[in-house]
Amino acid sequence: MRLSELQRLGRTPSLPLSIDLADAAGPASLQLLSLLRVLPGQRYVGAGVWRGRAVLAKLLVGSKAARHFQRELDGVRLLAAQGLTTPLLLADGLKDGEGGWLLFELLEEAQSLGDAWKQVEELPVLADEQVAVLAEALAAIGQMHRKGLWQSDLHLDNLLRHGGKLYLIDGAGIHGETPGQPLSRQKVLDNLGVFFAQLPTSLEPFTEELLVHYLLSNGEHALPLEALQAQVDKVRRWRLKDFLIKVGRECSLFSVQRGAFGLRAIRREEEAAMLPVLTQADALLDQGHLYKTGGAASVGKVEVAGRTLVVKRYNIKGFAHWLKRFWRPSRAWHSWREGNRLGFLGIATPKPLAVLETRFLWLRGRAYLVTEHLSGPDIIERFAPYVESGEAPEVELLALDRLFAELIAERISHGDFKGHNLFWAGDRWSLIDLDSMCQHGSLGSFAPAYARDRARFMRNWPEGSALYRVIDQRLPRQAV
Repeated sequence: MRLSELQRLGRTPSLPLSIDLADAAGPASLQLLSLLRVLPGQRYVGAGVWRGRAVLAKLLVGSKAARHFQRELDGVRLLAAQGLTTPLLLADGLKDGEGGWLLFELLEEAQSLGDAWKQVEELPVLADEQVAVLAEALAAIGQMHRKGLWQSDLHLDNLLRHGGKLYLIDGAGIHGETPGQPLSRQKVLDNLGVFFAQLPTSLEPFTEELLVHYLLSNGEHALPLEALQAQVDKVRRWRLKDFLIKVGRECSLFSVQRGAFGLRAIRREEEAAMLPVLTQADALLDQGHLYKTGGAASVGKVEVAGRTLVVKRYNIKGFAHWLKRFWRPSRAWHSWREGNRLGFLGIATPKPLAVLETRFLWLRGRAYLVTEHLSGPDIIERFAPYVESGEAPEVELLALDRLFAELIAERISHGDFKGHNLFWAGDRWSLIDLDSMCQHGSLGSFAPAYARDRARFMRNWPEGSALYRVIDQRLPRQAV
């Protein structure tokens, strides 16, 4: 097939594909065997065979193909010219009306530092294994900056371990200030801000310690922590805003369909599993274990294909209730958005899997939310044995301290902080029922909301009990 035909094959073309390409040696076919990343109608990245050799292929089609091809090619050449370790470019080409292609040596069984991080991220903060991954990344970033280059899309998945070396990939994000000369301090701070903004906030107190690994590779500038932290905060705000836009649109992370008769959003990797759940949501609730039924919402635990899920249906109680609800986003949509917000920020909540709003000519009716199920007890049940003694396990009290600190740091109020909405999930407390959750833009609006949350939370236990006094002494009284 011709390269341009990729443009109409969508997100999941049938494989293998034989694509006609040509280089200086003449025409040849690329056998595309697998796809690693797809931007439908624009970019297809996968593994294949070219002239008998295993390759990683980047295929660029559509109206922006020439621009994306040149950006990728320029970045690859910058890395190679500065002697930085990057996969060898074997062939490339650009043809009007067809698109562009870049074929790289395939690093068999390479591991990204992103995958390496996933293997250690649940370990205690700053465990040796975590430091090893981050030190490797920061050393490579330092080497790149020392050569006058930076990666605009800087993250752990763009660093690959292979054969005892660390490879820089994704040339489209590589830029040069003055190649061959160290980056200016501001460019360094900007780029390191992008990197540190993607790490868990629990690592924030150790930025200075981690920065040592960068300075060993590039000690050209003194890097004030205050300036770096300001850049980190700026990037985090931007990334969160960008992510929250994605939860409501078709992209690599989410499958989204919206129209006059419905809105449906599903995590991309869960699409096949969640479509039948949404189709049968009412029947599943009827057959499942109901936690709550009737009124404004029905909530149940359901079993689907050997998997335990929670389905929450937001009901329309009558015409008067419909008049209040049809014109604004449903509570299911709000919970979907806020659950994804918490997940992005690293605050524990059951993973939101899918959401459905039923509509008639854009007017909203019933809505459904599907999440993972939490098997642990809520905090009232968990702390019941300690109400009189106040001797709750320290690890669980510390986890409660951390949760409140995270909510304060992000200026998030829950809106209904009763004990039945806080579950013990292995090693931390997990929030559920996010219908009224809000991330505030200012301390002025957050402070009274936090005060209400704290007061509601403390009402979970008798005021004169020992447990009440213990928790009351530990939790911050003000949102500062």
